[in-house]
Amino acid sequence: MSRLVQYSKLSLCRFSITTPRNGHLFSTGTNDFTAAHADKNEEAKTLHVAPPPTDRLSSAGTNDFTAANGSAQTDKVEEAETLHVPPPPTEKLLVLGGNGFVGTHVCKEAVSRGLTVASLNRSGRPAIQESWLNNVMWHQGNLFSPDTWKDALKGVTSIISCVGGFGSNSEMYKINGTANINAIRAASEAGVKRFVYISAADYGVVNQLLQGYFEGKRAAETELLTRFPYGGIILRPGFIHGTRRVGNMSLPLSVIGSPLEMVLKKAKSLSQIPFLGPLFIPPVNVNSVAKVAVRAATDPVFPPGILDVYGIIRHTR
Repeated sequence: MSRLVQYSKLSLCRFSITTPRNGHLFSTGTNDFTAAHADKNEEAKTLHVAPPPTDRLSSAGTNDFTAANGSAQTDKVEEAETLHVPPPPTEKLLVLGGNGFVGTHVCKEAVSRGLTVASLNRSGRPAIQESWLNNVMWHQGNLFSPDTWKDALKGVTSIISCVGGFGSNSEMYKINGTANINAIRAASEAGVKRFVYISAADYGVVNQLLQGYFEGKRAAETELLTRFPYGGIILRPGFIHGTRRVGNMSLPLSVIGSPLEMVLKKAKSLSQIPFLGPLFIPPVNVNSVAKVAVRAATDPVFPPGILDVYGIIRHTR
């Protein structure tokens, strides 16, 4: 029994464990066991454990791939660089009555937005000296003579009409109504996409004092909504204030208009009073009218229809 125990101890003492260290296999055990199995350990030492991939190996692989495929990648880059994207379609805006009080502000606003701007007037280029005038193509013509302004319609995508005036009832109807109706029909036949008409607010019974003026405006509005059901926009401002030039004089209309606008636009309920309500329609700055008019003429998602003074103020913000 004692011999069996001694033999077991001897066997346990000679047991060896082989584990990797530094890429080699090593063994533990007695010297006798190591000597007896030297050949086997030598064979184990020659076994190498493959190291895990390193960043250097990954980088080298990438460089090799780049070198092997450099010409192909270069060709692809050069091909992408030579790809040409067609430019967006050019928007050309024609302003009717562009040398008047409202018209000059509309032209100036359109130029500031980088649009191609043309203007049609009976007298051509205005007499004022400002740098933006050089960026407008000025045409001289008469809306009652189509042959005098048909060239001005070439390439036009949108129109803003600022045409209007005062006089006798027949003269006012002709200027505010007939002239604009002629322009609306010609624009429709020429394929113009959008037409903005600067009309006037409804003052109720006061309209009777300027019957030809308001009847002409409403006749032009009806024609516009008929010819341009999806691209016709009507602006109905009240009193338009700003700096107005009359000859060599400048009239600061904002001295009166600006304070009234600030007060009356916050008292919208007053405009609902029967008969007298329209007298409380707030004035609006000429720059606000110009900004909304240009936006309505060039923005395809701008809703068509009639925009009163409160709508103009809202779209200016």
